[in-house]
Amino acid sequence: MTQRGNAGPICNLKFVTLLVALSSELPFLGAGVQLQDNGYNELLIAINPQVPENQNLISNIKEMITEASFYLFNATKRRVFFRNIKILIPATWKANNYSKVKQESYEKANVIVTDWYGAHGDDPYTLQHRGCGKEGKYIHFTPNFLLNDNLTSGYGSRGRVFVHEWAHLRWGVFDEYNNDKPFYINGQNQIKVTRCSSDITGIFVCEKGPCPQENCIISKLFKEGCTFIYNSTQNATASIMFMQSLSSVVEFCNSSTHNQEAPNLQNQMCSLRSAWDVIIDSTDFHHSFPMNETELPPPPTFSLVQAGVKVVCLVLDVSSKMAEANRLLQLQQAAEFYLMQIVEIHTFVGIASFDSKGEIRAQLHQINSDDDRKLLVSYLPTAVTAKTEVSICSGLKKGFEVVEKLNGKAYGSVMILVTSGDDKFIGNCLPTVLSSGSTIHSIALGSSAVPNLEEFSHSTGGLKFFVPDISNSNSMTDAFSRISSGTGDIFQQRIQLESTGENVKPHHQLKNTVTMDNSVGNDTVFLVMWQTSSPPEIILFDPDGRKYHTNNFITNLTFRTASLWIPGTAKAGHWTYTLNNTHHSPQALKMTVTSRASSSAVPPVTVEAFVERDSLHFPHPVMIYANVRKGFYPILNATVTATVEPETGDPVMLRLLDNGAGADVIKNDGIYSRYFFSFAVNGRYSLKVHVNHSHSITTLAHSNPGSHAMYVPGYTANGNIQMNAPRKSVGRNEEEQKWGFSRVSSGGSFSVLGVPPGPHPDVFPPCKIIDLEAVIVEKEVTLSWTAPGEDFDQGQATSYEIRMSNSLQNIQDDFNNAILVNTSKLNPQHAGTREIFTFSPQIFTNGPEHQPNGENESHRIYVAIQAMDRNSLKSAISNIAQASLFIPPSSAPVRARDYLILKGVLTAMGLIGIICLIIVVTHCTLNRKKRADKKENGTKLL
Repeated sequence: MTQRGNAGPICNLKFVTLLVALSSELPFLGAGVQLQDNGYNELLIAINPQVPENQNLISNIKEMITEASFYLFNATKRRVFFRNIKILIPATWKANNYSKVKQESYEKANVIVTDWYGAHGDDPYTLQHRGCGKEGKYIHFTPNFLLNDNLTSGYGSRGRVFVHEWAHLRWGVFDEYNNDKPFYINGQNQIKVTRCSSDITGIFVCEKGPCPQENCIISKLFKEGCTFIYNSTQNATASIMFMQSLSSVVEFCNSSTHNQEAPNLQNQMCSLRSAWDVIIDSTDFHHSFPMNETELPPPPTFSLVQAGVKVVCLVLDVSSKMAEANRLLQLQQAAEFYLMQIVEIHTFVGIASFDSKGEIRAQLHQINSDDDRKLLVSYLPTAVTAKTEVSICSGLKKGFEVVEKLNGKAYGSVMILVTSGDDKFIGNCLPTVLSSGSTIHSIALGSSAVPNLEEFSHSTGGLKFFVPDISNSNSMTDAFSRISSGTGDIFQQRIQLESTGENVKPHHQLKNTVTMDNSVGNDTVFLVMWQTSSPPEIILFDPDGRKYHTNNFITNLTFRTASLWIPGTAKAGHWTYTLNNTHHSPQALKMTVTSRASSSAVPPVTVEAFVERDSLHFPHPVMIYANVRKGFYPILNATVTATVEPETGDPVMLRLLDNGAGADVIKNDGIYSRYFFSFAVNGRYSLKVHVNHSHSITTLAHSNPGSHAMYVPGYTANGNIQMNAPRKSVGRNEEEQKWGFSRVSSGGSFSVLGVPPGPHPDVFPPCKIIDLEAVIVEKEVTLSWTAPGEDFDQGQATSYEIRMSNSLQNIQDDFNNAILVNTSKLNPQHAGTREIFTFSPQIFTNGPEHQPNGENESHRIYVAIQAMDRNSLKSAISNIAQASLFIPPSSAPVRARDYLILKGVLTAMGLIGIICLIIVVTHCTLNRKKRADKKENGTKLL
């Protein structure tokens, strides 16, 4: 286990104390959106560089947020509003007295404005990659949505739509409608519309116009083309997460108005809790109380900021610590790669270094050609100093001196800080860093790097990386490859296709294949790195069989790199390389391949890797994510593998999944996820993700992969149906990938504390089941779910505990006392497997004698499940599944019908019997009377 010096905790405490002291003075720098005195500050809206300049876009954004602020204020019962907003204007637009950016960038934006790149959908949506009550990544609007007023008839006003999306982003609530399941059967066996609240009214519409509900039912399903059109005038005030476009809707569904039976994501993801119940539990409302009844929030204020030319300074550690474990060589190779390939043209770049003192190695130099890049490479350090102590603040001070030479301030500049040393006085320059307006990306080398280094990145919105002392690790190059301009222009950014390293024995080889797909190919570079004095033998074949040899590569013997630039557009297909170790000793051989988009009309496939939290305490797991997209369309069925490298020990490989189970919240949204908990030591861990897609049909998911505002097809007003224009959406798309594709992305670093030494007991339970579904067929309940593991989503659980109830409240509040289902024959399968289990519940009633007061009894059942491992550790209770027994409205249950028929027959027979008896009695009476009269007449005659 890594050991830290005794001074470490004291320095950490001082550093944290300094951060707390500064927080009141500098509350917003690098911290994202903050809530202060009921108002949200520092909301960042960024316009993509590919969006054509249009001043109306800025005006409409302002109008949208202003309307949203007052709508949100009322919807949250006078609790929150938007106070100040920043709009990031792309550098591609003309300068117009915009303020200069500080630490704002497109990649940090809460709201992005960009096209779908060739698609026609305009759905506003929020990318939600975490569970209920958790923040999402960003809100996405298209320029057309913000400019085309005709779309408001279907979505509602833009301000209302923004509040709908803000609730997704900020508070982690989900949509209350379901386009895939627009109808359901309630507990009274009635066909209902999936909505919230249930008080929202409308009419059923069939193919030829309005129709009664029963005309929509065919064999328990609904007719194709049968829909439900809502009335334009309503009395219902909820819910914003269902249909914000209705003028009467001004609230979120709460516990009294929430429709718990509706089959929507809100119920599934939040265990049937209402949106307002989730929202009010947010930390935003822990110390935020309603404003006075007479007090109104001020209208939002807007700041327009625009990025100028990019300014970057490398701040590099050259202390004696850098001589250990080939750290300096790795730095040289990665920095050369960054200067020659990654940093964009026209960027100003400077270089500073430090040990116990700082030094300027290169003043700012603008990159306009390859010669400019080579000149900057010549200023990289070639040796370490004899000093063991480091002063990171001295290095940063020199870096600020370099960047301030251009405009007198460091606003908008980027520092790439690389160090392996420990510095007890790192906190001394924190105030300068926070007020500089510069973004600091930190790269920690080895286990001795200062523990608080990442605070600079965290406070300025920078990236954090860790490079372990593993000879074949390519983490340093991956880190520099991840650091881009942050403009959001994916057509200009360099994309990493390959990153691999291997310790190769003498006269052995590293051989592999890189897939070049059609979306990339411009400015393609193959970079080979080695450790010994002479290069390995390099053999590269393109898809047509053309051979490239070592002498085709440009070699830098000082930094031990060789690169090959492919002119024009590299041919799509499989490129095969072989690196032969011709040296007499083992060495690490590495290959990195990068490229750019082949066309400005077709977005390339990209991958973004990240973790939920970058600092945690054992035994909490890390949730790893990889967002795989082509433009904004999720890519399905990819093979995504995460590689996690600890400070010491072997790397761990982990397959990420997009199956809607375990750590993965939404199935088929292009975000592949997994729990990681294989912690070997305390300290930093490095993350890298490989994505591969074989030669096949690549499926692009729906055009609206996240949670999105509902588009209403039409309304009824005064008995007339008024339909909106059909919603434009590309929907699901398939395209042929002749060669497949491969991608690599660094996910930065995270740190873990509290890992016990040596083997530790099992503390990891099975993960929560989040996709439980229930259907009832012939009075049997069939459950389906994705199997959890022995430990979270890995391995195989030991048993399941399934409980059911016909009371939602009972199973929500008292799961352990709900009816236990017999699962003796149910054996858990391996994690990720689809489980199916059928049982016959005993809580249904069958005859009319069980129907109180002559009303239909509820036939709805609620089911939940827990998994258990071999050490009796239980998972959290699953989402609550619900289902109903369907009884067609035109008929009664079979036994009740037979009972009524029998009763009718018996009643009829009884009536007939009585009538016959009356006739017989009457007949006999009349006969006796006739006989008596006849006898009496005879007597008289005599």
